[in-house]
Amino acid sequence: MITEEIINWKKPSGWIEIQTIDTHTAGEPLRIVISGFPSLKGKTVLDKSSYLKENHDDLRSLILAEPRGHRDMYGALLVPPNNKNSDLGVIFMHNNGYSTGCGHAVIAIAKVIFELKKSKSKHFKQSINMDVPSGRIRADALLKDNVLIGARFKNVPSYVCILDGVINIDGLGRVKYDVAYGGAYYVVVKSEDVGLKCETNYQNHLINVGMKIKKAIQDDIDLKCPVKNKNYYLYGTIFTAPPNIKINHSRNVCVFADGQIDRSPTGTGVSARAAILYERGKIGLNEKISIESIIGSTFEVSISETNMENFHNTIIPNVSGDAFIISRNSYFLDPKDPYATGFLL
Repeated sequence: MITEEIINWKKPSGWIEIQTIDTHTAGEPLRIVISGFPSLKGKTVLDKSSYLKENHDDLRSLILAEPRGHRDMYGALLVPPNNKNSDLGVIFMHNNGYSTGCGHAVIAIAKVIFELKKSKSKHFKQSINMDVPSGRIRADALLKDNVLIGARFKNVPSYVCILDGVINIDGLGRVKYDVAYGGAYYVVVKSEDVGLKCETNYQNHLINVGMKIKKAIQDDIDLKCPVKNKNYYLYGTIFTAPPNIKINHSRNVCVFADGQIDRSPTGTGVSARAAILYERGKIGLNEKISIESIIGSTFEVSISETNMENFHNTIIPNVSGDAFIISRNSYFLDPKDPYATGFLL
């Protein structure tokens, strides 16, 4: 049968094949690359991420952009860790490049690994250490009645850069904002302050205004934030709003990269928000809160530790959520394909 011939088909010599596992965390997609990328030079994950950007960025766009992906696709490449004390390294990729941290990706990768380990043994190791560009992250399996129901990760130190900042933006007027770090840097704005709601029917407006806010204050933040990091940049705008379900703390929508909108509550984003809430005295140590996304999915965040680091009051956020395996795929590149590096509309 023709179906058997298709199943047994082998790619011609000279074609590129990239294998992935596709997942979603609270609705946000993640394409995990497990083979097909070249070996990357560098001692650390951050070095390898820089090498990938400078030498093989076409592969990032190949698997994330159309026709194999779409504007809101997110990716992760598994690489060797920085040292033997970690289980793996991870490079995060999006429609416009690379990120220093990504909570929804950490949860998804952890869930995939725990599913694999659990399939081999009931007594599997229930924690893993990942080296990511922002540092080392520990992820733990969440089980209920021996059923894997998600993952929780202990994030990198997170902190506030700016509280109660104000900027005048053309078309928006006077905008109040906070800036905080949770593995990536975010500007945080109340949606009602700019005439928006954190709802799906406001999606395009959220993207347009979010990008406008990020662009307007990008240069200003470097002067006010004492953190010196060669990879420092403002990653996204987070809009906050009251929750749709009263048992939850709040709702937020993250607009990041080149106008991507996160379907999940954003793991590094809720970490940054926890730092802001702690600084304002609105959340205590070990107090758990649940934050909604634009589609109503939730992450739970709490603070397990506080410290003083580089003149910052830092917190250690713990973020939990669930992810699901969608598919296992092989993506091919015919050398004659005119859209070898993909495109975005």
